[in-house]
Amino acid sequence: MILLAYLPKVPASMVLNDVVKTLPKEVFDVDDFKAWKTVAITVSALVTGYAALAVAPWYLYPFIYAFLGTAATGLFVIGHDCGHNSFSKSQLVNDIVGNAVMTPLVFPFEPWRIKHNTHHAHTNKLIMDTAWQPFRPHQFDNADRIGQAMMRATMGPLWWMASIGHWLFWHFDLNKFRPQEHAKVKTSIAACYAFGLLVLLPLLVTQGPVGFVKWWLLPWLGFHFWMSTFTLVHHTAPHIPFKQNREWNAVGAQLAGTVHCEYPAWIDFLCHDISVHIPHHLSTKIPSYNLRAGHASLLQNWDRHLNKAVFGVPLMTTILTQCNLFDAEKKQWVGFDNRA
Repeated sequence: MILLAYLPKVPASMVLNDVVKTLPKEVFDVDDFKAWKTVAITVSALVTGYAALAVAPWYLYPFIYAFLGTAATGLFVIGHDCGHNSFSKSQLVNDIVGNAVMTPLVFPFEPWRIKHNTHHAHTNKLIMDTAWQPFRPHQFDNADRIGQAMMRATMGPLWWMASIGHWLFWHFDLNKFRPQEHAKVKTSIAACYAFGLLVLLPLLVTQGPVGFVKWWLLPWLGFHFWMSTFTLVHHTAPHIPFKQNREWNAVGAQLAGTVHCEYPAWIDFLCHDISVHIPHHLSTKIPSYNLRAGHASLLQNWDRHLNKAVFGVPLMTTILTQCNLFDAEKKQWVGFDNRA
């Protein structure tokens, strides 16, 4: 794993705007052509992948599904820009496109948007961060064998399914949203149910369980592989703590608590550079197609505070063996089996 084990602390006097104001103004520009280009790339990739799936022999399926799952993640990233109003200057366009691209993933756009913005406001803050919360030692110790096994699986070999639990927990319960948010939340949830009724159910009836798995479920699981992986890698390393509210500050979480991870170029292309994540946490108004320009600026001005990693087996092994439980009292990550 290539990941800095120590970074200089962000000065206590520094605030988030000190960093944001060093970014070039052009990285905030919303360009309709570039935005719709990301849609064209993703739609073309999905059409290509499904065409290949229709004619390819079975032994090529693993490669096709890796491609399709990654291309499907591109839908989410487009919705991600829409959720931050960085896809279009029009709120209506952002809402329509966001729902359109996320509904085929059965991912309700508006519930996700609301909770995701909470994540940005409370990144790596204990209890408050809605992207994910670490398991704590007392939770593990007090759990029964089944509970402990589930924790080991979630922060172990089945990490790539963790976002499925998050999807179910956060996005379909109206009680998790304020009354004034209910109208749009209901619309997005209804769109997902309609997709299930009008697309997925006929697919199951006409193609059977095997066809349902082949044409929708496996690409969807591929999407969740990346959803889980990106979420975990973006904010997790042995030296990056979760903090209590009284200790937390925005610039420490967004600049020094976020990880820039390098992936193979084809993944970055299909996922519209979602892995270039530090600029996005400094300002959600930066469109995906400007993230690399934003990161280049950060390298020039704030390089000593940037966490950098390369995706691969060493990185995931480190995270999944050293960052299993977060001890809030000691302010450090520990493994399931190597606690003092």
